[in-house]
Amino acid sequence: MATEPSIAGLDAQAHRHVVPSARGNVVWRRFGDGEPLVLLHGGHGRWTHWARNIPAWAARYSVWVPDLPGYGESDPPGAPTLDTLVAATSETLDALVGASTPIRLAGFSFGGLVAAHLAARRRGVTQLALLGPAGHGGPRRPRGALRPWKDLAAGSAARAEAMRHNLLMHMLHEPQAIDAMALAIHTDACERTRFHSKSISLAGGLGTALDAHEGDLLLALGEHDVTLTPEAVARVVTGGRSHRRVEMLPGAGHWVQYEAAGQVNRLLLAWLDEGNAQRRP
Repeated sequence: MATEPSIAGLDAQAHRHVVPSARGNVVWRRFGDGEPLVLLHGGHGRWTHWARNIPAWAARYSVWVPDLPGYGESDPPGAPTLDTLVAATSETLDALVGASTPIRLAGFSFGGLVAAHLAARRRGVTQLALLGPAGHGGPRRPRGALRPWKDLAAGSAARAEAMRHNLLMHMLHEPQAIDAMALAIHTDACERTRFHSKSISLAGGLGTALDAHEGDLLLALGEHDVTLTPEAVARVVTGGRSHRRVEMLPGAGHWVQYEAAGQVNRLLLAWLDEGNAQRRP
């Protein structure tokens, strides 16, 4: 079994691009070669939300992952609105891959809502995968209160314990899933977040954005995702359309592509293969 790369080791494999837009610079990373697969992280996240997925998918595709505007290394998008964030993301993506280039697109949590709006705005999104998407407007299943951490000293045991608690309350279901990498990713991403997505995520709009997407759609949910109720989200996302598929990942929480990485890696590749086969003449 291959050893999972460290974050530093994975970053060393990336082709890093700082792309200007009318709303500030957006930092993108590319892994692998082939047709483009674009991954959008969640709120209080970075490109590293996909750390356990990139190696498997980059073996088949050019995997493009940004720090979304206002996250990680990317500039805030000017006005703190969903529209400005999507516009900066779309503009810089087109500068990298071409505005008319077909892409496959996946979004996690808040990134799922961003992905839905990007697919509505940009032609050529052939397949759209949403993992625990925000913006559904339905009930949530909170596990417990999150702990404040900003007033705790950076690098302190107290801040690390608050981050560990919040991972268990919101992101991951099993305590053993909170390993050193998960804690490092979550801490770094939270500390670098300057775009506040919570009110946007709670405002809804996911279903309306998806009305404009005519390609295949995959909804992947962790069984214990606290940010949603699976049945309600499935109704919003699928809308009764036969080409929209729902997959439940048993035992996993909200950060499903980390906690159930092997299952999600296989699921997405198989689903992408199905779409490729349907498009062949």
